[in-house]
Amino acid sequence: MKTAALLLLAIVLFFSCKQNTKDMDYKKETLNVTTSIYPENISKIFDAHGGIHKWNTFKKMYFEIEKPTINDKYDVALKSRKSLITSEHHLLGYDGENVWIKNLDTTQYKGNAKFFYNLMFYFYAMPYVLGDDGIHYQDAEAITFKGKEYPGIKISYDAGVGESSDDEYVLYYDKATNKMAWLAYTVTYFSKEKSKKFNLIKYTDWGTINGLQLPTAIQWYVFKDGEVGEKDEDHGSMAFVNAKLFKEIQDDNMFKAPEDSTLVE
Repeated sequence: MKTAALLLLAIVLFFSCKQNTKDMDYKKETLNVTTSIYPENISKIFDAHGGIHKWNTFKKMYFEIEKPTINDKYDVALKSRKSLITSEHHLLGYDGENVWIKNLDTTQYKGNAKFFYNLMFYFYAMPYVLGDDGIHYQDAEAITFKGKEYPGIKISYDAGVGESSDDEYVLYYDKATNKMAWLAYTVTYFSKEKSKKFNLIKYTDWGTINGLQLPTAIQWYVFKDGEVGEKDEDHGSMAFVNAKLFKEIQDDNMFKAPEDSTLVE
């Protein structure tokens, strides 16, 4: 009888623990814990743009850039950041390990491919790329434009994250809507040293794609000593069009370097 009672108790405890585990797993699946790992101010910005949890359900993005004399088409795998840029004269890609170039005619590529291949993706995929791993957040001094103040959040990276882990960003947002309004950024790729010179972009228009707010137009501004100046005509403006988000990557082979391409050292 004593043995039978102990066996019955063990069975009851087993099924009780199993049920509790199921309950815990269910709560993990249904509870939105994604934004809880971020500071409150950046979480509110993600939420105002549709939610980083929703962003994380997509695996691939397509968009086009429109600028005078430029119409580049971008395919980007959102998890691995594999990329393919299709332009008039070149294909520029990143296969997860190497950056490669294929010339489509006799026009030679003159830019820095390693610097450029994911640059416009970062500008376009704001604010969601500021939820990547290895990022640190801190409050930054606000900027003022036409009498309106925009609070700032400074973003820095762990060493070894990306091609330029010394890059820094400052996201400025609208206090009334929590939507992103400006982005200040440094460029350290060439110097390999932290920089005090920030470039400034105004996010002028937003569109909705699959429930997410993504930019449709940006404009560079002169920015010196924390003061916003006039439009920066040297950098100009840029439009993003024909954007799409995909739940699956239809063809991962598109990112592979073609046999007649050149790997970038």
